[in-house]
Amino acid sequence: MENVQQFTTSTLRTAWAAQARMHPLTSIGLGVAVLVVVAMLLLSVWQVLMGQADVALRLAMFGGFAAFATTALGAVPAVGLHGLNQRLEDSMLGMAAGMMLAASSFSLILPGLESGTTLTGSDALGAATVVLGMTLGVLLMLGLDRFTPHAHVQTGPCGPASDRVGRLWLFVFAIALHNLPEGMAIGVSFSQGDMAVGLPLTTAIALQDMPEGLAVAMALRAIGLSPWRAVLLAAATGLMEPLGALLGVGLTSGLALAYPVGLGLAAGAMIFVVSHEVIPETHRNGHQTPATLGLMVGFALMMVLDTALG
Repeated sequence: MENVQQFTTSTLRTAWAAQARMHPLTSIGLGVAVLVVVAMLLLSVWQVLMGQADVALRLAMFGGFAAFATTALGAVPAVGLHGLNQRLEDSMLGMAAGMMLAASSFSLILPGLESGTTLTGSDALGAATVVLGMTLGVLLMLGLDRFTPHAHVQTGPCGPASDRVGRLWLFVFAIALHNLPEGMAIGVSFSQGDMAVGLPLTTAIALQDMPEGLAVAMALRAIGLSPWRAVLLAAATGLMEPLGALLGVGLTSGLALAYPVGLGLAAGAMIFVVSHEVIPETHRNGHQTPATLGLMVGFALMMVLDTALG
């Protein structure tokens, strides 16, 4: 185990060093995005501390912990499973990707456009407000990728065991960090106390967290962790959801225009994760067709849920 930990630490340092080299323009854009978000967060958190966002904060934290709970619930079957069919796993992750895309479209972008148009009095300016938020979300995810070692998991026998173990831990680490924008999306969606926006989005994120929790737990079991330890660690990756929800409601509880910007930010971050992480992972093992069909099913399911719950 000590050798595995040493290898993982070395792999992390190497990955971070490799990704630290970023184009100057990207670094400037990332810096601007971080400054804007921090300014919005400080202003909005002040509103929360002053007691002006109590209902929104409670709803957001409830949604964040619901997503954490479903992540843990999804991981529990790993206790009795000795292996998960790769085709089935890719299909489930594809469905999760479809639900995230639909949630971004129907529960974040569309309400953001409506709110932005109402606040600015112009369709074009309303759309520009949401696009600004999406740009900030993408820049922030690029920043996370700068400090997050990037490696897709493959649990089959494909090289030295130590190399496979290192990539599995990188996969788990990346999943934990990328749960943050999901939590932020929940917080933003509830920041105005609007159940019609927050409930369908939280439902979609909670449902797609179940196969994600199972995938992480099975990956941990594949490197020799005991069943319950794998489940507990997989569940722990979901703790980023309530933290992200707190950040999300803080970001958008102050300035009125911060609401559509925040919705766009959460949507941009989620779409980035789907395109950059989830879809490539589902296509690694030659199961593109079932993964794509799963994505379409997930998208349609979320569209129906959004219509019914909204």
